[in-house]
Amino acid sequence: MIAHTPAPPYYAVIFSSLRTEGDNGYGQAAARMLELAREQPGFLGVESAREDGLGITVSYWSNEAAILAWKQQAEHQVVREKGRATWYSAFQTRVCKVERAYTFQN
Repeated sequence: MIAHTPAPPYYAVIFSSLRTEGDNGYGQAAARMLELAREQPGFLGVESAREDGLGITVSYWSNEAAILAWKQQAEHQVVREKGRATWYSAFQTRVCKVERAYTFQN
């Protein structure tokens, strides 16, 4: 699904990852993180795709303070550590300011 975001400016956190073999509780944790993120002040939406081991998740936030609050959220911190130890062979996180956005819908 394409996230419905407000008019810019807002922020995007791009999380690109390579998974290890097996689920090892990943699916359940990912669903919980999405549920928890949706409860966070400043969360605007998320888009995610995975193919051939590469996953890209883009979450949208109203401001940098909201991103920092999400990063410091206790349950999210625990799951991030589990990701480093169990679920990911590599990942990269990028934080971007969205200054322009264009929409097309048929």
